[in-house]
Amino acid sequence: MNTQFKKGIVELCVLSLIQEKDMYGFEVIESLSSTIDVNENTVYPILRRLTAQGYFTTYYESTNQGAPRKYYRITDQGVEIYLVYMEEWYTFLKGVNKILGGQTT
Repeated sequence: MNTQFKKGIVELCVLSLIQEKDMYGFEVIESLSSTIDVNENTVYPILRRLTAQGYFTTYYESTNQGAPRKYYRITDQGVEIYLVYMEEWYTFLKGVNKILGGQTT
């Protein structure tokens, strides 16, 4: 897939996954890569940026398999921006589908 197509939408997908449940980085990568061609070089910078912007908080949880895992939790501000992005996405998708002759609903 053209990288420009997916560049902006991966951020929305990360927000969507973490608004459903707290996740650690590799878990996010596994969830995304099962559907979209992404890797850690794409996902980890997004996680860091969204955390720096206040959309996620982080915490560590111990495991019985080594080092503690860093989990990401969406903040109220993150939920707000997620909802804004979703509205923008559906508006954009509707317009693209109309131009390309697809469904408009």
